[in-house]
Amino acid sequence: MKVAFATCDQVHINSHFGSAQKIDVYEVSKEGYNFSNTLEFDDNLKEDGNEDKLVPKIEALSDCTLVYVSAIGGSAAARLIRKKITPVKAQSDEEEITAILDKLVKTLNGNPPPWLRKVIQQEEEKFSYAGLEEEDE
Repeated sequence: MKVAFATCDQVHINSHFGSAQKIDVYEVSKEGYNFSNTLEFDDNLKEDGNEDKLVPKIEALSDCTLVYVSAIGGSAAARLIRKKITPVKAQSDEEEITAILDKLVKTLNGNPPPWLRKVIQQEEEKFSYAGLEEEDE
């Protein structure tokens, strides 16, 4: 599954979703994680209630399962959830991306909480449907 992190320094989860200029994306599985890419946004991103700025971010995250943020507005969170992307608020701006990734891998290999099991199941369904579509062509 793909997991995104709103970050200013590419080390910590320290950016508000709406004003994040960088969002790092990682591939996460039971075997571990790998950096995928950095999404960069340079439009007017001030936290001003401008909902239009969210559209490119939400579209860019369409293949992500989780997005970790330091803060997120209710409207943005609702829009992500409608796209089946779960926003997760970091416990502090000092929380490191790699620490969260390590926890996720450990959780995937253990007993994931119900919300994460549901996310994993949705991911598996996406892949099985994608495989069926390719076979039909």
